[in-house]
Amino acid sequence: MKIVEMLMPPLGESILECTVLGHLKSVGDTVLIDDSVLEVATDKVDTEVPCPYKGILKEWLVNENDIVEIGSPVAKIEVEESSLDENSEPQVIPQLNATSEAAISPIATPEAPISSETISVSNQGNQFYSPLVLSIAKKENINSGELAGIQGTGADQRITKFDILEYVKNRASKAIELPNFQGKSISGESEIITMDRMRKMISQRMSDSRKISAHVTSFIETDMTPIVNWRESVKNEFRKSTGIGITFTPILIQAVAKAIVDFPMINISVSGDNIIKKKDINIGMAVALPDGNLIVPVIHHADKYSLAELAKKVHDLAHRARLNQLKADDLAGGTYTVSNIGAFANLMGTPIIVQPQVGIMAFGAIKKKPAVIETAQGDLIGIRSMMFASHSYDHRVVDGSLGGLFLKRVNDYLETFDIKQVLL
Repeated sequence: MKIVEMLMPPLGESILECTVLGHLKSVGDTVLIDDSVLEVATDKVDTEVPCPYKGILKEWLVNENDIVEIGSPVAKIEVEESSLDENSEPQVIPQLNATSEAAISPIATPEAPISSETISVSNQGNQFYSPLVLSIAKKENINSGELAGIQGTGADQRITKFDILEYVKNRASKAIELPNFQGKSISGESEIITMDRMRKMISQRMSDSRKISAHVTSFIETDMTPIVNWRESVKNEFRKSTGIGITFTPILIQAVAKAIVDFPMINISVSGDNIIKKKDINIGMAVALPDGNLIVPVIHHADKYSLAELAKKVHDLAHRARLNQLKADDLAGGTYTVSNIGAFANLMGTPIIVQPQVGIMAFGAIKKKPAVIETAQGDLIGIRSMMFASHSYDHRVVDGSLGGLFLKRVNDYLETFDIKQVLL
């Protein structure tokens, strides 16, 4: 037998450390390769760390709330020497299933200890509950029977944070009394909702972005009629061949990627007095989740994909985002962001820049309306499918001319879309 150290694996680009949320295995437990043994949090994701070895957990080297650097030892595992390659150091598993902090709203740690009257819950029978799930259950006075009735969506139907928080959110709200500003009592069905950790983080990041960047927004109206007609003509065949639909989102992302190639100074970030020009075009796309939160997975090297490949990538990321199955790298490295607010029937908006990027584009709903059509025979009035696009950019480094010309170039790529192209 041999004792080996398990190291904290990479958790995504630019993440150098994480905070331990809890142990998922106890000293003396038998662990298998890929067993989740530790739950950690970073400023981007919460994730469960898998074990790269089969053996016996002999010692934890980290405790709850410890801040741990990537690559540092976290546990000692007793393994059979024959299972190790003596000619090389054992490698940890680099890719982890991660749940974005924008996708889940964890319960904030209570300032006061939980009352001794709190109903006790623990791991019983064949059902395993992570320490974080147990902590939330205790805080919310959820007993073992009630906890067992929650439908889990994790591996082996295990209850995740998302599951228990959704259960808590859907509990019947209680009527409360609130004093108004005149000192009078207001009674009714009002509810006080304390911001959870994720909502606090989102609030802080949005406020910080407004303070950091000098936001300005330009608008343009785009004639999407050729694209609408083309999509209608190919969507059934595309779904039949691929099993997925062709939405407008990959078409919009392709136009943005092409425009970034033409205007590379949109693909930058600011660090102090320095401008960092990015070579890779990594486009983040805002995805709405069932719980109402928003997450921004990233399509890396978006300019290298064909339209069909983009469609598949968009579908894959959106699907995994809604199932809380994104990996840490899926959320890292974005250089520009798009938001299809038209999915909510919104005509236009002024989105807030995702730091440290310098631009974000929102595409509104496509609506039929009368429009002037210029022809060689003269101007006509016709029914066209029109869409507003808005470009918010950081006026510290993106002047109005660059911001406006970039938006116009996206518009041009959409209005000159090749309707003769073969999607498959």
